[in-house]
Amino acid sequence: MNTTIPLHHFLAQSDGVGKALFLILAAMSAASWYFILIKAWQGFRMRRRSARFLLAFWNAASIEQIADKLQQEIPEEPFSLLTRHAINARRHHARHGGDRLQEAGSAAEFLTRAMRRRIDEETARLEWGLTALASIASTAPFVGLFGTVWGVFHALTAIGQSGAATLEQIAGPVGEALIMTGLGLAVAIPAVLAYNACARSNRLILSRLDAFAHDLFALLTTGSAPATVSGEY
Repeated sequence: MNTTIPLHHFLAQSDGVGKALFLILAAMSAASWYFILIKAWQGFRMRRRSARFLLAFWNAASIEQIADKLQQEIPEEPFSLLTRHAINARRHHARHGGDRLQEAGSAAEFLTRAMRRRIDEETARLEWGLTALASIASTAPFVGLFGTVWGVFHALTAIGQSGAATLEQIAGPVGEALIMTGLGLAVAIPAVLAYNACARSNRLILSRLDAFAHDLFALLTTGSAPATVSGEY
């Protein structure tokens, strides 16, 4: 009875191309799980800190109290970063007015541009790692398939040179070559699922951030929050 591990036997029989393809899949898998774990941890921490900030924000006595708190603590999540950026933009325009092109327009227009720029920056930050996950998800199956094709070609060439073509001698190497296709799928499937989960989470966060931005803009320009604000995002 043959107890040799198929993957080990396949790598032992394959040439440099087969081994290189296996190393590429291993690197893709390591990179994929790195981004999956990092994004999961960042998402968990961001949701917890955002919920804590929003609770403190809507329970604060005034916007100045929030401003003082943000000056003392370094914001590390989207809602507090947007709030500090908006407050600083309002103060900046109040000091410098419209003397330069950078501050051109009314205070409301300058504040709108500043908040929109901050949301765009946050969008780019949230999308960090998603390009890598998408690339791994789309290319890993083809790398595995190429490894299978190359392994089958290598096996059949060796069988043809030996002159023996029994079913056992063909099925063994071909079956081992199919392992590369399975490895490609094993690398791609977690990357696809993680990408879809992160993309959905980002859409929800940006939607809540946009809703908060409207309430924050009204609060900074009129001095009072909209009557429909719920404090939940």
